[in-house]
Amino acid sequence: MSSRNSQANKAAARERLRAEREAQAKKARARRQVFVGAGVVGILAVAGLIGYGVVQANQPGYWEKAAKAELVKPKNTSGENGTTVVVGKADAKKTLELYEDSRCPACASFEQSVGEQVKKDVADGKYKLQYFGATFIDNAMKGEGSKNALSALGAALNVSPEAFLEYKGALYSKELHPEETADSFAKDDYLLKVADTVPALKGNAEFKKAVEDGTYDRWAMEMSKAFGTSGVTGTPTLKMDGKKIETPATPEAFTAALDKAIAG
Repeated sequence: MSSRNSQANKAAARERLRAEREAQAKKARARRQVFVGAGVVGILAVAGLIGYGVVQANQPGYWEKAAKAELVKPKNTSGENGTTVVVGKADAKKTLELYEDSRCPACASFEQSVGEQVKKDVADGKYKLQYFGATFIDNAMKGEGSKNALSALGAALNVSPEAFLEYKGALYSKELHPEETADSFAKDDYLLKVADTVPALKGNAEFKKAVEDGTYDRWAMEMSKAFGTSGVTGTPTLKMDGKKIETPATPEAFTAALDKAIAG
């Protein structure tokens, strides 16, 4: 082989090697662009998800929206926003104020012990009963049951004062009142199950629709607000003529305490 041919072959080999290296470098650049592009898309996607999460976190919750919804007042209420709930004979001279939270275990104990005596006294005209509904346990336990039950009580009150008292008693009953940590009242189905034990509410289509539609949710929020401005910090609380009555544990003790309060 001549010297000239040898040099030509070497030059051709170098050219092929250069071309291969350029092709490989081009492929490497393309791969890097793909990876970089995918990384940018991934970063943008993550940023988008974070942004969406922040927006969603700042959206008002259901009950915050309910507080600004149209106010529907139940029948048998009075006062500003329908938050005055007084049950009993108009000519009864005294009014017993009762402050309760539907999820409150102490309220359940009180109702199970004394609730029937309260209903009897109200029916006999011994005094009227003014009810104040609280929802502070929802805040303490991060739930919705107190608010939802209060809304359902509004639906019962819309049926009649008697249905309201019967339903309130059923919600606090030993068989149906949940543990404080269980948010059973947040479920409409459970509230309707309780209502089936009250003759005036069982099979009552209007009541059922009001519970499921949240007709009195705004009213429940207004009631909760009224409780918040009452100065009362715990439930159950009893007052007559603005004076607090120690919560009695038996019907007999309750009657004695009320007789003393009525006598002044």
